[in-house]
Amino acid sequence: MTSPITTHVLDTARGTPAAGVAVTLEREEGAGWTSVGQGATDDDGRVKTLLPAGDLRPGAYRLTFDVGAYFRAQGIEPFWREVTVEFVVPAGRAHLHVPLLVSPFGYSTYRGS
Repeated sequence: MTSPITTHVLDTARGTPAAGVAVTLEREEGAGWTSVGQGATDDDGRVKTLLPAGDLRPGAYRLTFDVGAYFRAQGIEPFWREVTVEFVVPAGRAHLHVPLLVSPFGYSTYRGS
């Protein structure tokens, strides 16, 4: 079953999905963050199992992508060690997709569908 929060990572320098990127999902609780899921991108650059079905609650979340390890494994010393994307899940939302487009020296993200 697909997680209510999904992501995928595209390596814009190579023009391919970024396989093997470690991803951590955290939810803001009180004054800190609690880890609620983790995984690694598959051969298509996707992670579909970050959060169990039915566990999506309104509030602040963040995804942390270990892009440094991904690029170093290719023999590239990147500028970014990690990319962290913070976002808010509104009430009534059943699914959220947060893609990351990344190169060794830049990245962008958006709310996907």
